Amino acid sequence: MKKAVAAILILAAALAAWVITRKSDSSPVSFVKATRETISNILSTNGKVEPREYVDIHADTNGLVKRVLVQNGDKVAKDQALVELSEPGLEQELDAAQAREAQARAQLQTLQTGGRPVDTADINGTRNRLQGERDAAQRNLESLERLQQKQAATAFEVDQARQAVKNLDVQIQSLGERRSSLVGQGEVAAAQARVNEAAANVQLAQSHISQDVIRAPLAGTLYDLPVRAGSFLKAGDPVASLGQLDPVRVRVYVDEPELGRVAPGENVRITWDALPGREWTGVVEKRPTEIVALGSRQVGEVLCTIANPGKELVPGTNVNAFILTQVVNNALTIPKNAVRRDNGVGVYLLSAGSVVKWRPVTTGASSTLRVEVLSGLKDGDSVAESSEQSVKDGQKVTPVFR
Repeated sequence: MKKAVAAILILAAALAAWVITRKSDSSPVSFVKATRETISNILSTNGKVEPREYVDIHADTNGLVKRVLVQNGDKVAKDQALVELSEPGLEQELDAAQAREAQARAQLQTLQTGGRPVDTADINGTRNRLQGERDAAQRNLESLERLQQKQAATAFEVDQARQAVKNLDVQIQSLGERRSSLVGQGEVAAAQARVNEAAANVQLAQSHISQDVIRAPLAGTLYDLPVRAGSFLKAGDPVASLGQLDPVRVRVYVDEPELGRVAPGENVRITWDALPGREWTGVVEKRPTEIVALGSRQVGEVLCTIANPGKELVPGTNVNAFILTQVVNNALTIPKNAVRRDNGVGVYLLSAGSVVKWRPVTTGASSTLRVEVLSGLKDGDSVAESSEQSVKDGQKVTPVFR
């Protein structure tokens, strides 16, 4: 009796084990077929926007900000006035220099016209008077000469009249020499030198004032303008940052192991969390020359040129970067989650009789969800997707296709 019971128990246990094993072997497993498609290998990382060409503008002199003529974000031309400063004493210095120049020019003009007006007027008045007397003496001489011919005047009288004319000629000549002596040799040249010096001082004062107008050294867009009207600037203080924002440069941080995938000319796509749904495109411009620390990462700074026609991307913006490192047409692909690393790189392939077989594969390019299979599979092969349920080589399953 006991032997019979034991036999029955053993048989029941064996039957239960068979049922459990059969149930396990035929568990449903999700499968997907290997298909042909174009796959893009995209490297996803982050970066920061900066202007491609820029200049930081600083104050050259101390001064109070009188007026700010532009606003942050304005597009400005080369040499356009940005900020006016007010430096005490400069306008008074210019007024004094202009007054000295006017005085020097007046003195030069006086010398060029023969001397001081009061002196020349006195000489001209005396000369006019003497000239009148000389004309009268000449008429008297001519009258006496006619009378002498008629023997109505003596030779002595004629000689006396002739001498009077000569005396007046001497006096008139003396006045001419006196007028010439009003302007000494070299005085005009000295006066001209004083005019030149005064004019140079005016230009210097004007240049000091012009330095109080801060201008744009190049054409571009103002993306930083920290100054405000009424604030005091010292020489060297920052005034503005000016750059060209179309295109912009994006400094993309690529982890060291991924740098081998990056090459100049590759297409780049940029997104910004602050403007969801928008994207900007460009190309890789330059690979990094060194590896630097970025937090806990070791990265290379890849420089990319990105078109920014609307100038929405501003310097300092943190962006998402996607570098298209490879495009493979007609690639045999499977989902990434079908690739296992249980014993090397491979997949669980569905074979005849609904049994899975381990198949080593070689992978190539990959996108976000799919990976290229270079060897180990053919078109239409079905491979198991990873799941919480474990799969092993030789296991019989119930395939579920999606």
